[in-house]
Amino acid sequence: MSQKVAVLGTGKIGEALLSGVIRAGWAPADLLVTARRPERAEELRARHGVTPVTNAEAAKTADTLILTVKPQDMGTLLDELAPHLPADRLVISGAAGIPTSFFEERLATGTPVVRVMTNTPALVDEAMSVISAGTHATEAHVAHAEEIFGAVGKTLRVPESQQDACTALSGSGPAYFFYLVEAMTDAGILLGLPRDKAHDLIVQSAIGAAVMLRDSGEHPVKLRENVTSPAGTTINAIRELENHGVRAALIAALEAARDRSRELASGKKD
Repeated sequence: MSQKVAVLGTGKIGEALLSGVIRAGWAPADLLVTARRPERAEELRARHGVTPVTNAEAAKTADTLILTVKPQDMGTLLDELAPHLPADRLVISGAAGIPTSFFEERLATGTPVVRVMTNTPALVDEAMSVISAGTHATEAHVAHAEEIFGAVGKTLRVPESQQDACTALSGSGPAYFFYLVEAMTDAGILLGLPRDKAHDLIVQSAIGAAVMLRDSGEHPVKLRENVTSPAGTTINAIRELENHGVRAALIAALEAARDRSRELASGKKD
């Protein structure tokens, strides 16, 4: 890779991207990082061989800037970048809820912006990254974003109007599964199993179910029906889930996550 890529505000997701693209064959010398704390920047240099810079230096020297700061900090970062950022540089935003227009209004006219919502399985190269082009982003810009985020998982292009829904489903999605595993582990303990055994049973069941969903081509209803025999244990459990409104609660939860994504776009913090 000959172009310089800078990751600004390099936290866990940013570091996962760095390690992913390095494993994919990109040279650490072409990767720049910024971090709020100097010791964090030096840690990234020691671990990955990348070059720590200031935000202004990144704006001046990188061909692609990946902004991974929190949504509420994005305006401040753009104010810092704008005086130094030429309009031909690609800006990739990883901030939940913030539309590409927010960046286009604050940066030089014509700056290409691509919006990406990824998730924490990037840490194990199993991310789901959803990509949308801004007004000035070309096919080449979007393909470049796909190349970067494809190093840590799967990518999917969607219209930007669908980004808030994708944030609710996949951006926050891993947390829902962790929550479910936590509850099932507690149930296993209640049923008399040691915590470690309950955990292993549930995690492997989750992995197996996910692989079946991915590889079988079957609808989830069909896969569930294959486990659900008449008057058996599974149908009794599902009846209780329905009695307790689990399906409705999930739908309401995802609507709440989508709505919060929209609030972040409007600048609401609380």
